[in-house]
Amino acid sequence: MSTADPTRRPRRRLDLSLIAWLTVIWMLLWSGPTWGNLVSGVLVAIALCLVFPLPAVDLALRLRPLGIMRLAGYLVYDMVASSVTVTRQALGGRRRPAAVIAVQLRCRTDLMTAATAVAVSCVPGGALVEVNGATLYLHMSDADDPDAVRRTRRDAWRLEALVVRAFGTRAEIARVAVDPGPVPPAPPPDPDEPPPRKDPQR
Repeated sequence: MSTADPTRRPRRRLDLSLIAWLTVIWMLLWSGPTWGNLVSGVLVAIALCLVFPLPAVDLALRLRPLGIMRLAGYLVYDMVASSVTVTRQALGGRRRPAAVIAVQLRCRTDLMTAATAVAVSCVPGGALVEVNGATLYLHMSDADDPDAVRRTRRDAWRLEALVVRAFGTRAEIARVAVDPGPVPPAPPPDPDEPPPRKDPQR
């Protein structure tokens, strides 16, 4: 009876699901899906799999073409719309208070949390500050507007649902199908904090 040699080097193998996932991450990091990002992402993913071979693991990753198309389309739309909004705010000249808000995700797996965090950080104006477990901490402007705070949380949950419906399992899809419930109102301003200074020229 033969026993496995513990000193044997891990066998170099190409895991198609891992290559696909690394390619998607690469495209998101390089500002969206383009043919150049797709080709370079595949090459980088193959190189990583060959240079740093991993033991066979279950990533719980499912590739759903329709969900991937919906996610890509929403990201492109959101990038354009958010860029217009950020530009309008910058040209408006009005100083708006900023804050960091917490968004509790419904899907608790590390893979879906990381994918949602990457998707949120790709959108202009959606500055990701920290990820703690299944909670994203986002920096946003218009913190004095409760509706803007609610919209920011809703947008993050919408991206989470799109990511899960593109790559998640059926159990994860069922989890994000549940409405997260009413968004808590924004906290009142700190009475000890001095009011923002007004521009004397305005």
